[in-house]
Amino acid sequence: MAITLSERAADHVRSFLQRRGKGLGIRLGVKTSGCSGMAYKLEFVDQENPDDLHFDSHGTRIYTDAKSLAYLDGTELDYVKEGLNEGFKFNNPNVKNECGCGESFNV
Repeated sequence: MAITLSERAADHVRSFLQRRGKGLGIRLGVKTSGCSGMAYKLEFVDQENPDDLHFDSHGTRIYTDAKSLAYLDGTELDYVKEGLNEGFKFNNPNVKNECGCGESFNV
């Protein structure tokens, strides 16, 4: 079981943490939301929780909880630039379908 970052995503996270001046890595999770049922949560981690699971990818640490990992196992987080838009892209092999706007998904 694992969650990974592409090299571009890891570089982006490390750069942002450096500009921010603190942080251990990022936390990826899921929450009930949206029209398809679940949405991704992404936030910076300044302190580990005792029940955190973590993975290292390209020198960057990714944190999650056991409940979220059931939905995120095998996910690669990428950072993409498409025209004027840029942001994280979730390559999650567990997703069965997504809503039209891409904000929520179903497994």
